[in-house]
Amino acid sequence: MSYQVLVLNSGSSSIKFSLFDEYNSELNLLFNGQLSNLGTEAHFTVKGIDVNESINLPEASDHQSALNHLLEWLMSVLNKNKELLVGHRVVHGGTNYSSPVIINPEVLGELKKLEMLAPLHQIFNLSAIEAVMKVDNSILQVACFDTAFHANHRKLNKQFAIANNYYEEGIQRYGFHGLSYEYIAQRLNEIDRFLAEGKVIVAHLGNGSSLCALDQCQSIDSSMGFSALDGLMMGTRCGSIDAGVILYLLEERKMTSQQISDMLYKQSGLLGVSEITNDMDTLLKSSETKAKEAVDLYVNSVVREMGSLITILKGIDGLVFTAGIGENAAEIRRLVCEQFNWLGIELDDKANANNSYLISTEDSFIEVYVIPTNEELMIAQHTLGVLSNENIISLNLKTGN
Repeated sequence: MSYQVLVLNSGSSSIKFSLFDEYNSELNLLFNGQLSNLGTEAHFTVKGIDVNESINLPEASDHQSALNHLLEWLMSVLNKNKELLVGHRVVHGGTNYSSPVIINPEVLGELKKLEMLAPLHQIFNLSAIEAVMKVDNSILQVACFDTAFHANHRKLNKQFAIANNYYEEGIQRYGFHGLSYEYIAQRLNEIDRFLAEGKVIVAHLGNGSSLCALDQCQSIDSSMGFSALDGLMMGTRCGSIDAGVILYLLEERKMTSQQISDMLYKQSGLLGVSEITNDMDTLLKSSETKAKEAVDLYVNSVVREMGSLITILKGIDGLVFTAGIGENAAEIRRLVCEQFNWLGIELDDKANANNSYLISTEDSFIEVYVIPTNEELMIAQHTLGVLSNENIISLNLKTGN
């Protein structure tokens, strides 16, 4: 039996999708795309071996209608001679799910209980699962969790300094972006086996940003904690904030919990500080004082959190930048690495400007890489792995482009 694996990453304003074809233990990427601008006028783009479309879909403006349109289109292009599997990115697995799991009504019910822990993501991740169920309830679906890669953190790195019973109830640090970090760990083993066996900080810098400390490619700690708000400053999220600020907003400003949630998740970060945009490229090109302040604050948060993780690792052998900002913003990489010159980081300016794989010089004491992430491939691997009762099936990716 051979399969096609559909990967869905459903968010609040976009739905990303990829279709892989499995044959002789290889995964071939047939196409990928996304539905963007949900909530206004949806835009559908897809690019692959036999398809290349980019159209507006005014009839699919809301999330549910966009999902319905996407699934209807997908069902029309699937290979009917192959069994379809669907893998989903699910941001939060809580304490119950530390590895990919086949979805059934019981699992879905448990995951719904975690929606408040990831309000920007979880409800939309699960709506994609339910949409597929409505199309064909017999399709095997697999949930792959962003928290799973961090599940083996020691209690010391997970526990908050509050009464112990809260920890037992699940109020603890989880860490996120795990599918991205897991992929980077896999690629490190292929690119630099020696470094993969050492101590590495991975900087997943995008609209959502976090850091992960790897020791021998195992997650030791992460900048994110109980929710996807913690740690680094992000596109529209605040990152770490004194809990007293929340109490002040509740008691003195009389803000509702929803108003505070909207502020922390949607009106803070680069957008809130700059009062211009959450787009890093735009801010880097801007001459506005607040744009520079936002960039400087972002870099400072990365440096502060990175210093903490280096201490926890008791050293650092390598640094990897990934995700939208990490892969494309040479200036941010330069500003971050500049703050660690005292550790012996030395960038190759030309390699950095070209977004090359290795951007440190031969004389640098710490190797610095730019490695594009591929969460979709990781999800596809996990989906087949669950079917085979394995955690991971190592498969080769062929883009077909």
